[in-house]
Amino acid sequence: MSDFTVRAARTEDAPAILALHRKVAALPGGLAREPHEVTADYVAHAMAAAADGGVNLVAVDANGGVCGELHVERMKVGIFTHVLTDLTVAVDPEWQGRGVGSALFQALFEAARALTPPASRIELWTGANNLGAQRLYQRLGFKIEGRMIGRGRYPDGHVEDDIVMGLLLD
Repeated sequence: MSDFTVRAARTEDAPAILALHRKVAALPGGLAREPHEVTADYVAHAMAAAADGGVNLVAVDANGGVCGELHVERMKVGIFTHVLTDLTVAVDPEWQGRGVGSALFQALFEAARALTPPASRIELWTGANNLGAQRLYQRLGFKIEGRMIGRGRYPDGHVEDDIVMGLLLD
């Protein structure tokens, strides 16, 4: 039995999501943001975009603390409305390796199929050097679809490619 549950994010989760994203952003390779870029406005925007046809989920521990979060938005152009894009997932480092990320994605797949209209494609990007994330996403069914050369430029000046990944839901 797991010691966390996954549910839809609520407005009152915003402060906990902010704290989680700041914590994960402080880790090397944690998020494609620096901690100072994770603001209340960033969280509000992500939650609003997800609420407008996308999905926003949290993993909550037995004490009610947010130990993971995932948000993704729906594309608005007519021929792409079946696509969920701009996915971000954050798992508290103390909870990594305990199934939180996988549970968030399984809940996402169920939620995507239940949307009106259903979403049948989910896409994400991850740093080329983030092999752990790539392995997780591939285990979940995502396929590598391409490479965006020199997409990320880090504060120290080094540049990293992004790996484009997609999943078609059946």
